Amino acid sequence: MPADTVISGGTVVTATDTFEADVAIDGGEIAAVGAPDSMPDADETVDASGLLVMPGVIDPHVHVDDMFSIDTHETASAAAALGGVTSYVDFAWQAWEGDLSIFDEAGTLLEGIERKREKAADAHVDYAFHAAITREDPAVLDELADAVEAGVSSFKMFTAYEHGLSNGFMHRVMEELADLDAVGVYHTEDSTITDMLTERFQAEGKGDPTYYPKSRPDYAEAMAAEDAVRMAAETGAKYYGIHTTSRKAAEVIDDFRDDGSQVRAETCTHYTTLTDDVFEEMGNLPMIAPPIRKRDDVEAMFEYLSDGTLDVVSTDHCGYERESKEVENWWDSTFGANALQTSLPVFHDEAVNERGFSYPFVVRVMSRNPARVFGMAGKGTLDPGTDADVVLFDPDETYTVTADDNASNADFSIYEGREVTGRVAKTFVRGELVADDGEVVGDAGRGEFVERDLPDWSV
Repeated sequence: MPADTVISGGTVVTATDTFEADVAIDGGEIAAVGAPDSMPDADETVDASGLLVMPGVIDPHVHVDDMFSIDTHETASAAAALGGVTSYVDFAWQAWEGDLSIFDEAGTLLEGIERKREKAADAHVDYAFHAAITREDPAVLDELADAVEAGVSSFKMFTAYEHGLSNGFMHRVMEELADLDAVGVYHTEDSTITDMLTERFQAEGKGDPTYYPKSRPDYAEAMAAEDAVRMAAETGAKYYGIHTTSRKAAEVIDDFRDDGSQVRAETCTHYTTLTDDVFEEMGNLPMIAPPIRKRDDVEAMFEYLSDGTLDVVSTDHCGYERESKEVENWWDSTFGANALQTSLPVFHDEAVNERGFSYPFVVRVMSRNPARVFGMAGKGTLDPGTDADVVLFDPDETYTVTADDNASNADFSIYEGREVTGRVAKTFVRGELVADDGEVVGDAGRGEFVERDLPDWSV
């Protein structure tokens, strides 16, 4: 029987190898990987000569269509498709009441999951959710098992902001997560430090954006990480540290990875490519929490990605417009920046072209590892029988990043004017072409909700 598609003449990149091979796709799955003469006949042949054939990127940390983003799932997923991202994990919020909240009244985790599923109906790529716990309501503990049953096997907690949780309540959640074998996802900054410093700078009138990173120092990140990961270790819960930014915080993660099974962590593209000089150059546009840090912290991110202390490179994508950023005092600016469209090209250029890392390294930290960490068994690989989420990547094309190309509703890029070598040529989601030569193709709504399993971190 013929296959639907054969991708021919490219260089296949897996998490461990790089080799010349063709890839056959049938019924939305990888049917075969091998020599051209071993491929079945195909209804369509895609010429991948000169291109890398890679598993689609999985971004496990994005904000879409309510908190911290003006993007809809249609616009964010269009940016994702153009950037080679074939699946992302957004946040389903337990509604709370407060100054930062968009909600009229408090709600439940399960209501948040259902609300986000409805909002994601127009996605171009596949999507999943972390359930975000925002209130110290013991009733949420009874929802965790139901959320896992609904395919949401990870739970976000903050140590900062008005929706931050106390150590005591997080400890209670961790005990339940340990019983369920689910994953806790943690934003770690000591809010007593960051709030105090912010108030000090406000009182002193230090509204210049160069003071922003000083208001959220690396030790505040490391302090909160130390508390959270220690509690996870004591309760036996799986711990995932999001957006690690600094050497000090990475050292904390490293201290608790002795058994190699219960602690995982990520950094983000901007923490591997930018330094705090960017606040002098771009003002409030690169305001992200935790902040972009020093050159030594960039070096630390690669050191700890290399030795496996850090597992994943994500984006922490937040869609905002300049208007919400370009304000007089940094504390009145929105926090976050868009990156789904640029993450793979920018990280590839830095890791492979500038630092000599391998293409399998890129696949590990952007595709295989996030799939393994978050229970997405059919994603992150080109193994036969898995979803045909495939990126054709031109490693030699050089171009300049500009917000003029944004598919996101965001109207700026923190990589504006950056020349990179390496560009996404085509993106397939479950065998269907969704982006081709810089254009989104096909109708919105192709993306599907990924019901995630409880992950096995022993592998």
